[in-house]
Amino acid sequence: MERKWWTLIAVVTGVFMLLLDVTIVNVALPDIERSLDASLADLQWVIDAYALTLAALLLTAGSLADLYGRRRTFAVGIVVFTLGSALCGAAQSPLFLTLSRAFQGVGGAIMFSTSLALLSSAFRAGDRGTAFGVFGAVTGVAVAVGPVIGGALVSWLSWRWIFFVNIPVGVGALFLTLTKVDESRNPHARHVDIVGLVTFSAGLAGLVYGLIRSNEVGWGSGEVVFSFVASAVLLVAFVIAETRVREPMLDLSLLRKPTFVGGLIAAFAISASLFAAFPYLVLYLQGMLGLSAIEVGVRFLVLSGPIFVTAAVAGRLSDKVPTSLLIGPGFAFIGVALLLMRGITVTDDFSHLVPGFILAGVGAGLVNVPLASTAVGVVEPARAGMASGINSTLRQVGIATGVAALGAIFSHHADPSSRNPQGFVDGLNAILLVGATLALVAAVTSLVLIRRSDFHVATADEGAPAGTVVRSGA
Repeated sequence: MERKWWTLIAVVTGVFMLLLDVTIVNVALPDIERSLDASLADLQWVIDAYALTLAALLLTAGSLADLYGRRRTFAVGIVVFTLGSALCGAAQSPLFLTLSRAFQGVGGAIMFSTSLALLSSAFRAGDRGTAFGVFGAVTGVAVAVGPVIGGALVSWLSWRWIFFVNIPVGVGALFLTLTKVDESRNPHARHVDIVGLVTFSAGLAGLVYGLIRSNEVGWGSGEVVFSFVASAVLLVAFVIAETRVREPMLDLSLLRKPTFVGGLIAAFAISASLFAAFPYLVLYLQGMLGLSAIEVGVRFLVLSGPIFVTAAVAGRLSDKVPTSLLIGPGFAFIGVALLLMRGITVTDDFSHLVPGFILAGVGAGLVNVPLASTAVGVVEPARAGMASGINSTLRQVGIATGVAALGAIFSHHADPSSRNPQGFVDGLNAILLVGATLALVAAVTSLVLIRRSDFHVATADEGAPAGTVVRSGA
């Protein structure tokens, strides 16, 4: 088998593992609570510590990959993630588990930021649609089937195995990476943007912290207000710093390209609208309908199955159909799907969610594949690490802020630990409406902003991301 296909296997194996841990922990939270005597705040941080470090470090990890080599960086990420998984599984306290989840996120950031750049270097235009199709399918399915695999492991073994299972997978991915993947880097990369790393990471942490704490102490508390103000100041400082450093980790000139901006909005929206709602759907299925962890997981196959099938079709279409005509309608499907899920009453059962689950899976499959190619399609391959890191960052920012923000809205109506069914479904209906609105806005922005003319025109030797025009010569 050609080395490029080994590269694809290594990349999707690592990415599947790290994205699985975005959602796999949801169905294990009740068991973690009992085992470690954890509070509700402890459980929130178990989820958000991972998403936060994943989002905060993606940009810097992409820059490091361009500088020191993408294969080498990807391998380091696998080692860190696998070690973090072992520490999570061995945790004996909520604090140790939270810190281990944050460490996992560091490894995940390194892997995720490098993944698309490795594929961009390994595949030429003819095979890129297939490669990105597989990557997109794995990306969508990994997040969707987390509750399935998590439910099985929790029900049949224990919650610790949702982390221990990563160890053999990580070892296999590391072996493939070191033996089958070619090295690539940006020959023009010189420095790492430390000022950008500090201001961006701290600003994002302040935003997520404020959103989470608002659930407990209220939006008007001094602690929450200070977090939001500090976050705003730091993020403004980040933007200013990026205009002054010689080699910024976020090239602000890319924001002049409507397609790049449209891709960032889409990356944020797919996570904040659909995937951020998963924890609350799981709470509904377990808390309101009384389903076991494995029963919840099996029902999520209704959503993950259409993602996998539609992503495969979208991969074949991505070289022939404008990406905006895949991403835009995909978000429209997601928006309508969330509206179909909305309207839950205390007497409904799982059948109420089935039409929305199916349609949401179709929409997510249409979005994931072309969005992956759009992430690197507007830059030359030498800057693919930086571009994919920015796009992946917005995905994880969507998860981190989406889960926190939807949680604040949900808690306004109901305490998940309370026995007030009406308040619970009112809260769920409210967040589904917010998610639907965000998805429909993303549908419009994708159709308006994403355009063929912004894609990088590459030489035949250089190769081009899906969606670009390949010409002979310069």
